[in-house]
Parts: sequence; structure tokens; C-alpha cells
Amino acid sequence: YVDQNGNETVKVSRADGLGVSEIKKMGIEQIIISTETNLVVSARAKKLGINCLQGIENKKVALINYCNKHNIDLHNVLFIGNDINDKEVMEISGITMSPSDAHKDIKEISNYIFKSNGGNGVVRELMDLIINNLN
Repeated sequence: YVDQNGNETVKVSRADGLGVSEIKKMGIEQIIISTETNLVVSARAKKLGINCLQGIENKKVALINYCNKHNIDLHNVLFIGNDINDKEVMEISGITMSPSDAHKDIKEISNYIFKSNGGNGVVRELMDLIINNLN
């Protein structure tokens, strides 16, 4: 959202916040990789206690560098993408998922498409998938 003064805000789901928290408790590392730079996203990531890379021109290179630095095998990466700037990074990730309102090209390369739209419960839905597959 952008108000009359040009201030940008971002709609978030409290259910997603719970999802991030519960996934973190499972010992699963999470990171936000964003092409845009937005103070609201930084604040949300800080509140949730997860890493956030912003202003990233090439998400594929950023993910490779992050994984190399943290000794993470790309085959163990689950990447949730929603638009065409996610395609290259999704092609190198072990598991790919997308929200129901993602671009059609991203849906085509996704291993799983969430029932939820982006920003409206995707991470909570992921948490439920993880829990259901652990039982």
C-alpha cells in the first residue's frame, strides 16, 4: 500500500508470523531475499528474528553465496517464489513452492502451489505441511 504522502506499507499475516516462529523452533533456517529495499520488510524480518537480504539484483547468486557461507547444500533449500525474478533461483533450489496468485511461469516450475495467496497465510500453510509430513 502507498498512502497520499508516498509512504509505503506492507500487509502481513499474523498467521504467517506464527508459521515463521514455529518453523524456526523446528531448527529450520529461514531467510528473505528481496529485489526491493523496504524498511517495513527489514522491520518485519527483525521482529521475526530471521535474516533478510534486500536490494538483491540476482537472487540466484545471492542464494548461492549465502548457502556457501553457511555450508548449506542447495538441494536442501526450499524456495518460495512468486514472480519471474524468482525463476533462476528456483531452478537451482531443491524444492520450489509458490503462492496461488504467483505468475503462471513460476507456478509451472513449482513442486507445490499453496492454496493461499502471497502475504495471506503461505508460511502458515507451509508450517502445516511440514508438521503433517513429520507425523
